[in-house]
Amino acid sequence: MRSLTQQEATDRAAAITVESYTIDLDVTTGDAFRSTSTVAFRAADPGSATFVELKPVRLHAVSLNGVALDPAALDGNRLTLADLRADNVLTVEADMAYSNSSEGLHRFVDPADGGVYLHATSFLDEAQRVFACFDQPDLKAPVTMRVTAPSGWTVAANAAVAATTPGDGTTRWEFATTWPLATYFVTVIAGPYHVVESTHDGIPMAIYCKASAAEHLDKDADEIFEITRQCLDRFHELFGFRYPFGKYDQAFVPEFNAGAMENPGLVVIRDEYVFRSAVTDSERELRATTIAHEMAHMWFGDLVTMRWWDDLWLNESFAEYMGTRVTAEATRFRDAWTTFGMRRKAWGYETDQRPSSHPVAPTSVPDSADALVNFDGISYAKGAAALRQLVAWVGDEAFLAGIRAHFEAHAFGNATLTDLLGALSAASGRDLSDWAARWLREPGVNTLRVDGLAVLQSGAVLRPHRVALGLYDHGPDGVATLRRRVEVDVDGARTEVAGLRGEPAADLLLLNDGDLTFAKVRLDPTSAAAVPTVLPTLRDSLSRAVLWTSTVDAVRDAERPVGDLVDLLVAALPAETEVIVVVDALLQGRSLIDRYLAPGERAAALARVAAVCETLVGNAAAGASRRLAAMRALVDTTVDAPRLLGWLDGSGVPDGLQVDTDLRWRVVHRLAVLGAIDADRIEAELAGDRSAAGTEWAARARAARPDPAAKAAAWHAVINDDALSNRLLEANGRGLFQPEQIELTAPYVARYFREMPGAARRRNPYAAERLADLAFPRYHVSAETRDLAAAMLASDDLTPGLRRIVIDNDDDLRLALAARAR
Repeated sequence: MRSLTQQEATDRAAAITVESYTIDLDVTTGDAFRSTSTVAFRAADPGSATFVELKPVRLHAVSLNGVALDPAALDGNRLTLADLRADNVLTVEADMAYSNSSEGLHRFVDPADGGVYLHATSFLDEAQRVFACFDQPDLKAPVTMRVTAPSGWTVAANAAVAATTPGDGTTRWEFATTWPLATYFVTVIAGPYHVVESTHDGIPMAIYCKASAAEHLDKDADEIFEITRQCLDRFHELFGFRYPFGKYDQAFVPEFNAGAMENPGLVVIRDEYVFRSAVTDSERELRATTIAHEMAHMWFGDLVTMRWWDDLWLNESFAEYMGTRVTAEATRFRDAWTTFGMRRKAWGYETDQRPSSHPVAPTSVPDSADALVNFDGISYAKGAAALRQLVAWVGDEAFLAGIRAHFEAHAFGNATLTDLLGALSAASGRDLSDWAARWLREPGVNTLRVDGLAVLQSGAVLRPHRVALGLYDHGPDGVATLRRRVEVDVDGARTEVAGLRGEPAADLLLLNDGDLTFAKVRLDPTSAAAVPTVLPTLRDSLSRAVLWTSTVDAVRDAERPVGDLVDLLVAALPAETEVIVVVDALLQGRSLIDRYLAPGERAAALARVAAVCETLVGNAAAGASRRLAAMRALVDTTVDAPRLLGWLDGSGVPDGLQVDTDLRWRVVHRLAVLGAIDADRIEAELAGDRSAAGTEWAARARAARPDPAAKAAAWHAVINDDALSNRLLEANGRGLFQPEQIELTAPYVARYFREMPGAARRRNPYAAERLADLAFPRYHVSAETRDLAAAMLASDDLTPGLRRIVIDNDDDLRLALAARAR
């Protein structure tokens, strides 16, 4: 199947204008679904030719302007349309395959009750798996959807239901015509979905989930609706442009690949956000931020859509920035910027330091396959951080005025970076071309450090940074108090900070206090030495996040030993009040310990981390969220199998905590890694939880067992099993390589580099890239593993996603080897 190139998209957009899509789906059969597409479009040059895309199982009939075309003329996923008229009508009737990879029309059978659920994912260029279309973002058109489904099913689409007609065991659903949509926004869900409805400010709202999760959704529906209402109100205030797509539905669907997808009128979200067990406040905040992020897309992406994927940042960077901002401003999660700094920016820093780094806004993206690999920490987190810098520089009033003008000028159409910069420049009175050239057009992250009364900047491209320097002193009560904060505009290699002149030395001089810019921070030696004593008493969570991120990054770069991070975990986590800091500090610490320390050193470091977790778990004053986060980390780090087995039986569980369904599976998985339970025990656990989540946990636990047969089965699934769903493949990939099982999994290192290219070519791009990353032998830290990676990368037939995964993971191996050599 050919990937659409940028040049082809440009040429086709100049040649045709799409007037409308009418899509008729029949999902009453189980092996494939019938899709009938009627596309009205105009041609700029009558007599010319173009092509339409579709990926059918069987192409039954095609007609163009009433003239039948030969179905055998379909070439891969393209059908040539010749001798066009000024006004054209194309009709295509085909059988399309259901998918098990959340691409196209995904079909899921719930193991809990046998219910069948469908959801359509048209992103990035998968609309052609559902209906015949001109599958590119700048050929937007109104869509009219019709679906024939089994009686008793609920069906929803981008627009409101216009009519339903009962048949013989079926119901025909007809939906209103939408505003112009890009093809990658078209969606539909169908099945025995549970629905909860509400309304706000004249906007109908609904939430969907599978029937087996109904009680859990009902428990959280008020919170979800409250966050939705709060975010809608705030976006209306900020943008001055009301939500334009009628209803606002959110469907929590099973086996969805991404976190969520911003389909206008029907946002699709992974159903893990319907919590069935105890969760931390940070997980609830993540759900809130996801809701806000997808809602921001209703304006950035849906109302105004990029012309091509080189302007992906117009979608994702803005949604990331506005989603975090509105969560912090409008909901109870006021510390959302701390989570952004601790988790999202850390992702951005890591991505931007790798060999595969790319600009936030590249000058070109050759084709849609290359576009997929750019959905990463740069397009999301770095781009959002750059926008936060831009707001600090031009002022919030000018920023909002610019984007309001942008919406008015391009509503329901497409736009480019040049269009947006023009609107922002006009509103602010500033020429943003130099700012955009350095922040958006060039890859790489800067490093900032203090030298006396100056801030030094290094990096391939030096950028303008609005930063704050915080001077913190320990008071008589032992609390670190902010004496003064100095803001300065840094540009060039050296910037003098006049505000520091005459100031006595502080116990801690924190550069980038308040986390205003996107840059690596290196503390002066005195401040670095003071971190273990100052960090536990810093009141501002965002400042603490900057210190954690700086420490983790220095360890990741092999500039500081892993032991420094372990020391900081021991010193600071017991006093940490922000649960996201507890979660991510433990997560990042565990990741670096597993890869950067030799096996003999690893055990001792993990024992110290486990002791910190014990302290938090045993501290009732720490609160439910922090204790739960620590309990999970304790399960993942302990080697005390008898204790874990006791928890499964209900004995010895710390007071105030419950081993509920998800925590129980976490314990089972850890016991499987340690070789303390067999396959029969895993099956017995699955018998008690015949849910989708239980099925995935069981697959992961089986793959994690230190047994050659278990590894062989997991490997076969990862490489050869096309019948398994995306989620079950991921579960096998997660369980396969464990840091405790280096010798056992050694034979699969060479096999990864030998066999993964074929598996990646056979699978759909998103699933292939995800699986290649999960199954990478990252714990086999050796020069031999890097040699195998180099040999693979020398091949010219790798998919773009696999090539990037191997390049990035190989760079991680390089750093891990440097850390071990240290």
